[in-house]
Amino acid sequence: MLRFVTKKALGLASAEAPIRPIQILPRLYHERVVEHYNNPRNVGSFDKNDPSVGTGLVGAPACGDVMKLQIKVDEETGKIVDARFKTFGCGSAIASSSVATEWVKGKQMEEVLSIKNTEIAKHLSLPPVKLHCSMLAEDAIKAAVKDYEAKRAKVNGNWDASVRAADA
Repeated sequence: MLRFVTKKALGLASAEAPIRPIQILPRLYHERVVEHYNNPRNVGSFDKNDPSVGTGLVGAPACGDVMKLQIKVDEETGKIVDARFKTFGCGSAIASSSVATEWVKGKQMEEVLSIKNTEIAKHLSLPPVKLHCSMLAEDAIKAAVKDYEAKRAKVNGNWDASVRAADA
């Protein structure tokens, strides 16, 4: 095609082969994805050694997305008081991380475990090819909660429980 276009531009192409325009369809993202990509909420990180911080690090080898989501928990109430993320990946992965951090803030630990990837995907109107991004966000939330619970068990002196939580 490139050779033909070059010949046509130079006036060397034959009249027998007409040029057909190539139609490129843009991939459009929902406005919420664009908003969270352009203005991500809660970007950053906490000290991973802080006992009140749980860190979830997950990745998708198929596409190369890596997501780190951290939660800071009020140890007296069990409420998540803050959340941060760092994501290396596409716009949908960044938007999913941003939404996840917004949704976990102010909720109890048990509550955030009920956040499903389908809810994130629906909120962002992700196409089927990008559903793995919302799955990463759900997995990152669960991993952060698991990490926090393992740290808490270790601090409380229950080493066996922390090992079991880390292995689960």
